[in-house]
Amino acid sequence: MRIFFLNPPYTRRVSRASRWPEVTKSGTFYYPFWLAYATGWAQKKGHQVFLFDAIAKMKNRKDTVEKIKEFNPNLIVMEVTTPTIHYDVRTVDYLKKAGVKARIVIVGSHPTALPEETLRMSKNIDFVAITEYDLTVEKLVRNLDSPQKVRGIAYLKDEKYFQTPPHEPITDLDSFPFVSKIYREFLDVNDYGYTLARHPMIQIFYARGCPNHCVFCNFPQTLTGRTYRKRSKENFIKELEYIKEKMPEVKEIFIEDDTFAIIPKDAEETCEMMTEKKLNLTWSVNARVSLPLKTMQKMKKAGCRLLVVGYESGNDQILLNIKKGTTVEMQRQFAENARKAGLKVFGCFMLGLPGETKETMQETFKLAKELKPDMVFFQQAVPFPGTEFYDWAKAKGFMTTSDFRKWFNPSGQLDTIINYPKLSRREIEETRDRFMKKFYSSPGYIWRTFVRNLNPRESIRVLKGFWAYLKYRLTRKETIKSS
Repeated sequence: MRIFFLNPPYTRRVSRASRWPEVTKSGTFYYPFWLAYATGWAQKKGHQVFLFDAIAKMKNRKDTVEKIKEFNPNLIVMEVTTPTIHYDVRTVDYLKKAGVKARIVIVGSHPTALPEETLRMSKNIDFVAITEYDLTVEKLVRNLDSPQKVRGIAYLKDEKYFQTPPHEPITDLDSFPFVSKIYREFLDVNDYGYTLARHPMIQIFYARGCPNHCVFCNFPQTLTGRTYRKRSKENFIKELEYIKEKMPEVKEIFIEDDTFAIIPKDAEETCEMMTEKKLNLTWSVNARVSLPLKTMQKMKKAGCRLLVVGYESGNDQILLNIKKGTTVEMQRQFAENARKAGLKVFGCFMLGLPGETKETMQETFKLAKELKPDMVFFQQAVPFPGTEFYDWAKAKGFMTTSDFRKWFNPSGQLDTIINYPKLSRREIEETRDRFMKKFYSSPGYIWRTFVRNLNPRESIRVLKGFWAYLKYRLTRKETIKSS
């Protein structure tokens, strides 16, 4: 059978695979890694596959139809997100109107959270895949006329909604082809990148699922679940060796797990293997503030450059409210340990979480200055469908809209849609922008950035990031004026 995996077109470069899908301020653009993993699995099972990233190549709907008709698939697997869902559904309608005969299955965190609502948006949507869809879509393409045989599928029949039992979490991750091979076959690494990483970079996973219970975090509550499953160390190392040998142009590997080193001993052993094999690769990870110094040191020795950490708040009660499982004191210890280990830190903070006040936001900024991360991101809290935060905000009446078309602001960033009785959305937005400007323009930060990035490769990365952000600010002003 023939399967066409599609990151559908949009009017701007939105990173649909991101935990924070939007037009980024600094030029960051994600690989369609979920689609790529599913592509690899279907290919392994003997199907003819094609992975097309319309956004990466800035292709429109007409271009996409031409690609689809050229490949002539039996099934189209199309990823969607909450803020682009209405545009994506119109794309489905466009494909059908243009004569595309293939069945279409919609995938991603949004349809996982709202399967029936998604299906009823258009009669041209044939199926919705729920949670991890790698195995699901491969089974579906063999049962297009009998979807009831496939786990993890929702569909309408005579306007009646049907949903099959959920698919069990995928445990044998070693059985998947390396996603880097799929990138190499179908994508161009130069189209993707993080401002915080060296370019070109690549995104891979060591594990899936996260056992933590943060109320706002999207993937563990929708796509991947809370069951932690990892690849064998040997399998992971083999992919690193593949990247080094076959993709020498890649300057940095980003391990996209929700939390790398959730099992410190396992991470240490993996790093020891990397060091013994003398891979000499540069890599970065998402991490929690519970990461021990010993683990950090082994990670640094193995080539780790950067830790992306969700500090979230400078107030212990808010950390408790969001079930973060961390404390402000743990954050201080993490920052100190990262400096000792020689690792860079990208600190992420959220404003507008449950229990937020003007005073707690100031506590967060004060802590951010104290922790002195190499990079920082202050962002408004967004309650994505399928999360505990979404259910809570909706039940309390704190969401400003139920229309997903209003989730993007005129600049293409996620809007602030939380409005509390004593803290308005406008106050959250203004505070976010003020904190970003104040943090990055402070003489202390500018001097630290200069001293910490004397390495030419780091200097180039920092300058590119600054230029991208400056262009965003200028474009944003023009967009706001004309909107």
